[in-house]
Amino acid sequence: MSTATRAATRDGVGTSTPRPDGRLKVRGDFAYSSDLRAEGMVWGATLRSPHPSARIVRLDTTAALRLPGVVAVLTHEDVPGRPTYGMKVADQPVLASDVVRYQGEPVALVAADHPETCRRALALIDVAYEELPALTDPEDAVRGVGPLVHEHRADGKHGNVVRHVRIRHGDLARARREADVIVTGTYEVGMQDQAFLGPESGLALPAEDGGVDVYVSTQWLHDDQHQMCAALGLPPEKVRLTLSGVGGAFGGREDVSVQIHAALLALRTGRPVKMSYDREESFFGHVHRHPARMRFEHGATRDGKLVYVKARLLFDGGAYTSTSQVVIANGSYFAAGAYEVPHAEIDGFSVFTNNPPCGAMRGFGAVQSCYGVESNLDKLARELGLEPVELRLRNAMTTGTVLPTGQAVDGPAPAAELLERLRARPLPPAGEGPFGNPGGLNNTSHGEGVRRGVGYAIGVKAIGFSGGVDDRSVARVRLSLTGGEPVAEVHTAAAECGQGIVTVQAQIVRTELGVERVVVLPADTRVGDAGSSSASRITWMSGGAVQGACQALRERLTALGEGTLAELLAAHGPLEEEYEYAHRRTHPIDAERGQGDAHIAFAFAAHRAVVDVDTDLGLVKVVELATAQDVGKAMNPLAVEGQIEGGSAQGLGLAVMEELRVENGRVRNPSFTDYLIPTIADMPHVPIDLLELPHPDSPYGLNGVGEPPTLSSTPAIANALRDATGRELTRVPVRPEDITGTGSGSGGLDDDERR
Repeated sequence: MSTATRAATRDGVGTSTPRPDGRLKVRGDFAYSSDLRAEGMVWGATLRSPHPSARIVRLDTTAALRLPGVVAVLTHEDVPGRPTYGMKVADQPVLASDVVRYQGEPVALVAADHPETCRRALALIDVAYEELPALTDPEDAVRGVGPLVHEHRADGKHGNVVRHVRIRHGDLARARREADVIVTGTYEVGMQDQAFLGPESGLALPAEDGGVDVYVSTQWLHDDQHQMCAALGLPPEKVRLTLSGVGGAFGGREDVSVQIHAALLALRTGRPVKMSYDREESFFGHVHRHPARMRFEHGATRDGKLVYVKARLLFDGGAYTSTSQVVIANGSYFAAGAYEVPHAEIDGFSVFTNNPPCGAMRGFGAVQSCYGVESNLDKLARELGLEPVELRLRNAMTTGTVLPTGQAVDGPAPAAELLERLRARPLPPAGEGPFGNPGGLNNTSHGEGVRRGVGYAIGVKAIGFSGGVDDRSVARVRLSLTGGEPVAEVHTAAAECGQGIVTVQAQIVRTELGVERVVVLPADTRVGDAGSSSASRITWMSGGAVQGACQALRERLTALGEGTLAELLAAHGPLEEEYEYAHRRTHPIDAERGQGDAHIAFAFAAHRAVVDVDTDLGLVKVVELATAQDVGKAMNPLAVEGQIEGGSAQGLGLAVMEELRVENGRVRNPSFTDYLIPTIADMPHVPIDLLELPHPDSPYGLNGVGEPPTLSSTPAIANALRDATGRELTRVPVRPEDITGTGSGSGGLDDDERR
């Protein structure tokens, strides 16, 4: 292959290449999974439990089956394969048989000719429940108090503790003797929802070979396929999945939702079946961020050097395992924060309750622990008489820092530089006019009683799957001629959830092969597994696979001799290569002390929040949310900025408004009327400072960028609110009554503790 064939191309790696779906989405022309239709299609719907814990004593579908327009009603008896599913542990029933363990658990399915017919049929299904005592307090679950959520656990264990992560590093007893100052704090994080705008939906089509083709919005096609095959009793070649338009994900589409149910109905009826949740059902139909209760103890010398951290994390996983085992591990790994701490004792617990199931959400456990550690560090700074940012700089992690898990950070670790960049940024001016004040859009304040606060936070988390997972991703690239012009086709199973992986794959091909025309084929299970679009891994992993396939093609072209790409393809015909990319090996942590080289890379992000607070009314205006982040290599700078802005927005939501309220196991606000997410009126200016420090092990030196902004944005805002109000504010989201001093999560500081 001649040098000429690799000439620089437009829209390659490092450029802000426009997204092919961008204009369609802005115009409202993009086809999401909820837009799918098929000839002869019927609708599917789910009957869900109204109780958090109950025994099913009667289930009669006779009346529903008699309703005109109903073509099928299915219960647990109609599941042909394994009756349970799950990402890590198959403990969640496809349809409940004897008991229900959370409000919203699926009990029966209906297929009918119209959504209204489905609704009427669901109402005709006769289910009698015997309510059982519900375990809703995660502390009771740890103590062994109350009923067992699972009498017989699928993982063979006993009790309500899903996993206990123990990390022991250094000598805590000696460290306590060395510490001049010790501070403790207890912090809570509410249950946050991913709140993606496109509810769960999909279309299942029965096939002539007895299999099924499913078009669905998801984050991991092959894991869905694996769980579906087990439940349907079919081999992988008969369960084919294709990614449909995804209206956001953020971890909430890692677990199965409509996939198995739609396929069951399609196979039973012999007709295409569409399932599409409304907003209320969506709140019950996917996992949420784990609510957390955390206790942190920090010891430091008088000059502000951290000596130790002792932390206890308790995550409520709800009724089923999902990814709770891994979420609590990730939260525990980074409970010391982005700091050099020589001694650590960390205990992390995830537990079963009869609350809604919790699992993956952007940040994956590190969000909770980052809020806890960053909150306690501000408390320590007050005790030491130091500026919070100065305390952080004195202890910032560097390359070579040994984590509490015993692993040394061998890549870039620019924690101090990120903080310095934020500290050097000028503060925004005071708000002007009524709209510049808290509650200004409603003209509730004209500046009286308004105080300004500034808060800093920094977060760190691992990129990719950790703990010994053999993570791999497959890509296939084909070169051919169309009208005498070279065209490249890229085929992976990487799920495009809005993060831009379709665009990045095309950028890599243009860079590696010098081809202008690149077609990214729809992601499906006809190509090898790409893994999940989660853990900030998909650009690294699928990007590495695409790069590897392109490099293999270049080698073949070079062996063919000299000539332009078009000339070589004209002489030798289309060329295709498939490549499987794998990152360096990681290892599990040991169960006793939590030591091991568990991670492939680390990502750092920092935020400085500036807030104005009406302390009389409890109203908050986030004026600015400046951020600095190491991205390794900005593959598409504009897309990177979009990811950082989006992650910061979700962090803002968790800080001041987003919470799924659960009382006695029942969700009280399953709607966007009562579950509040930030709007354009709530979002501040988000100045972004990108730092590009190439990672030594990744394609192009890139690093994951999607999750880190959610880590530090929440605690930065919470710290700014503490700075403005003088209150401890030990729980997020912070509510108006916490600021005014009438809420349980407020707390207060003495006058000499105010800054």
